[in-house]
Amino acid sequence: MSNIWKGLLAGLAATLVLSALMVMKATMGVMPELNLPKMIAGMMGSPDTPMLGWAVHFLIGIVGYGFAIALMNQRLPGASPTVHGVFIGVVGWLLMMIVVMPMAGAGLFGMNMGPMAPMMTLLLHLIFGAVLGWVYGKQLSDASGAVLSRA
Repeated sequence: MSNIWKGLLAGLAATLVLSALMVMKATMGVMPELNLPKMIAGMMGSPDTPMLGWAVHFLIGIVGYGFAIALMNQRLPGASPTVHGVFIGVVGWLLMMIVVMPMAGAGLFGMNMGPMAPMMTLLLHLIFGAVLGWVYGKQLSDASGAVLSRA
């Protein structure tokens, strides 16, 4: 399997984990104003179509981040794909805070939603990046013929 496909699979896994955390956050009533799918759909002119927001969220997570880890893993310093994934997650978070949040009307770093917005989104991006890098690295080690523990 090519590194691009491995990256796309890692992007899918990380996006599924992130999405589950987002749904859990919403179910628990934590920061209901921080609803990324609704925010994305609104930016696309369809605020009443959250499925559009979810589709774009998955597209960014799978394709955008999948290509990022596949293309950047060998170019970043250090040997750990997990650390590379976290770095890529933080870069994505910064782009979200500086570009997407202001475009969505949430202000720079989402501060119109309060100080929890940047902290919550950073935590989610750190987890996302760790999963992205770990899954990508796991596929690399599996492909290299490393003996896998089944315990």
